[in-house]
Amino acid sequence: MSLRPRPQGVLLILCGSALLRIALFSELYLRYVKEGLRPYLVVSGAALIALGLLGLFTRDHGREWDEEDSHVEGDGHDHTRNPRIAWLLTAPALALLLFPPPALGSYSAEREEARVAAQGAGTFPELPAGDPLDLTLGVFASRAEWDTGASLKGRTVRLTGFVTRDDDGAWSVARLRVTCCAADAQALKVEVRGADAPAADSWVQVTGTWHPTGRPGTDAARPVLDAVSVKRTTAPSDPYEKR
Repeated sequence: MSLRPRPQGVLLILCGSALLRIALFSELYLRYVKEGLRPYLVVSGAALIALGLLGLFTRDHGREWDEEDSHVEGDGHDHTRNPRIAWLLTAPALALLLFPPPALGSYSAEREEARVAAQGAGTFPELPAGDPLDLTLGVFASRAEWDTGASLKGRTVRLTGFVTRDDDGAWSVARLRVTCCAADAQALKVEVRGADAPAADSWVQVTGTWHPTGRPGTDAARPVLDAVSVKRTTAPSDPYEKR
């Protein structure tokens, strides 16, 4: 009897290890799913590793090679063994373990821009006191587009996100909002005026004032900020904006 490794088991172990790496030993999982799904990723990773270890080796009972009990066909190849090319499947699994994909960035934002969900134009509650006031891009965009009470008027706000650049030279600070995972991400973008554009995908904090563009509730009303200052910052551990 002999023991030989099977590529299926190695694949399961690598995939399970990748899940544990991003969910148990770091916060990289926040690039792909919401925080509440972490326990499910950990359990899934552990289960994949357990299944991989269980199936890593298969027992291959020795046989006497004779004409009546031979598995070697006329072409001279032993078809009872796993093809060696199957081991190439471990390459993408190993890459996933060693080099996790980055979070979605400007490429996704430019192609998946979506309006903030709203029932229609109306008066919004007053904003908290303090200047500059830290706002999410979702809050700023919804008030800029729908608030007939102009609650942003006269207020200095600070927005944090990554940079997207348009072909016409305009640029925006953006953030992606997820409902469940990165697959359903929606882009939130606020155009920035009065400041030079940093490099695309760089994270910035933009401080400025609301620039009205049209009557709330119409297509002319867009989220635009007149910048007072733009500072580079590091990407947060959770790059996505919560609802």
